Amino acid sequence: MALGLVLAAAVATASPDPSHCGAVQASAAGSAAGTVTGYTADCFTASSPNTALDMVNHLPGFSFDSGSTVRGFGGAAGNVIIDGARPASKDDPLDEILKRIPAGQVLRIDVIRGGAPGVDMQGKTVIANVIRRQGGGLKLTLAGAANFVPDGRVEPSMRVEGSKRFGATELDWGLLLGRGADDGSGDGPRVIRDATGAVVAAGPEHTKGEGATRKLTLSMETPLAGGKLRLNSTLDSEPYRFSQHDVFTTAAASFQSEEDRQDKDSFEIGGRYERAFGEHLRWETFALQKWTRNNFFADVDAAGDDQQFALRRTGGESILRSLLRRSFGPTLDLEAGAEGDYNFQNSRTSFVDGGVAVPLPAANVRVTETRGEAFGTATWRGLPHITVETGIRLEASRIRSTGDVESARSLFFPKPRAVITWAATAHDQVRFRVEREVGQLDFDDFAASAALLGSGVQVGNPNIDPERDWVLEGAIDHRFWGDSLISVTGRHYLLNDVIDRAPDPSGLFDAPGNIGSGTKDELAVNLTLNTDRIGLKRGQFQLQSTWRWSSVIDPTTHTAREISKLRPVEWEAHYTQGIPRLKSTIGFDVFGQWRERYYRFDEIDTNRLKTWVDVFIEYKPRPDMSLRVEYDNMGARGFEFVRQVWPGPRNAAALSQVDVRDTSFGRIVYVRFRKTFG
Repeated sequence: MALGLVLAAAVATASPDPSHCGAVQASAAGSAAGTVTGYTADCFTASSPNTALDMVNHLPGFSFDSGSTVRGFGGAAGNVIIDGARPASKDDPLDEILKRIPAGQVLRIDVIRGGAPGVDMQGKTVIANVIRRQGGGLKLTLAGAANFVPDGRVEPSMRVEGSKRFGATELDWGLLLGRGADDGSGDGPRVIRDATGAVVAAGPEHTKGEGATRKLTLSMETPLAGGKLRLNSTLDSEPYRFSQHDVFTTAAASFQSEEDRQDKDSFEIGGRYERAFGEHLRWETFALQKWTRNNFFADVDAAGDDQQFALRRTGGESILRSLLRRSFGPTLDLEAGAEGDYNFQNSRTSFVDGGVAVPLPAANVRVTETRGEAFGTATWRGLPHITVETGIRLEASRIRSTGDVESARSLFFPKPRAVITWAATAHDQVRFRVEREVGQLDFDDFAASAALLGSGVQVGNPNIDPERDWVLEGAIDHRFWGDSLISVTGRHYLLNDVIDRAPDPSGLFDAPGNIGSGTKDELAVNLTLNTDRIGLKRGQFQLQSTWRWSSVIDPTTHTAREISKLRPVEWEAHYTQGIPRLKSTIGFDVFGQWRERYYRFDEIDTNRLKTWVDVFIEYKPRPDMSLRVEYDNMGARGFEFVRQVWPGPRNAAALSQVDVRDTSFGRIVYVRFRKTFG
């Protein structure tokens, strides 16, 4: 209580901060709809950021998107670019790249809504451009952290990052080593009931998960032949271990246990070359090669019934992408290009039950994909308050599977897109988007996988088609109180060939499959509130929430239901409060409860992750040094798994069993020290 009074007094008596952003201004001349808003480094003084990622996370009305894990460059982009260009890497996540940029190196961040001259929007309606300061010598950042978890484990991590400029050439490197506990595991009760609600078995469940990261990144940027070349490489190893032990204390005493082991390794090398030809023409080329290895093994002992499942996967990806961007003054930009990809994945699976090998459909499969895409985009700003972007992508691919399933298919999809941005007033912007989207086939769906004690073996299906949709989107942004902003976005999807789980031909398992047409609707609200106006100087409150509604026909019951894995509601809230007199920042983060539901032909699985709350204080005695302490999961958030089981197809038999597991990980103390040199 005393500490709380001291902090409150410090906030109340702090003098106004002249560097706090009260009203940001458009920073791109010629932006017809006033779509570019610049935030200088001074705008983030109150939150005392350490990295570019900290600054991005405090942008008003901006929701950071690190990108997708799809194949190719085209659909994998996040919504942040650096110095006007997209990072030439896929295996090095965008958030990790931003973490390696110290806040002191950031000159400003431009938030671009709807489009701006010479900017590749990468298929997004809103992006942020992190612009770094030029020049400088050796820069080095050292950070060490530790999680103190409830079962007594101490999970340490460290990162070493640096950059050095040699004339016009700059080198960057980073090393990340650490261990982390899986906060989705924990201890709690497990209760199995029959269809009447009577307890069949009950007892305590103990689960424990732990992963590690060993990651090395190297990059170089240098002038070449009148342009600029950037090369990067990433070596990543992520082992993971999980154990589950259940001891039932009912009259029919028994036990279940599972031990999982997963080892994932990847290596990537890539490059980007860009060159300007005069003032209005720019050429960019990306190239990337990636190799992956993923081995998974599970051993289950359920009251003497021993099962083993093994999965071994290797894969690779080769990408070449090139584009030209031509500007015709402030009113028109044209962009055209092409991309070629080659992908492969080898999967070998085995399942042994009670010492007897059980054949699995599509157990051993090699999948290859050759894919090409041509694209063109036009951005027009011919009216004072209107920006129009139109474009089309033409995708052609050939996918072939060999091994247990022999098949080959050729696919072709046109994907048109149009975005209109209207600056209705000085404080309001409206955006409309219509687009034809085509999903990618997940190679992991082609071969068998397993959850075992969770939900048994799940077989693969190499004969599925990509999911497609038309999406209609409308968004409105309203700026108030200087740098406060509220954004509301609505989307309506018309879905074709929805990919979900469906019975396989054997009738013993289910597999990924196309289950027909459907609909999906989303409503997203993003609020950033500068709390100066309500008496809390240097404070910022952020709220993000998304509601989803969906409908598809269940392939087993032939009735309407929601789409599997789609979370109906997600929300999070964050607050930071700068206290200059104490050289500190305090705040809290809340991640709301979410629910996922998976529909299989003989069961329904529901995962519910409960609300997570943490509080933190960060002390910065100097701009280049910080100590952060967090108290995480204050409410001891738990994870609930409900498995409803039928003895056969859900439309042909009555519910036979409900298995409920409710584990809680407990509270965590996190400590991090960070020092930047240079």
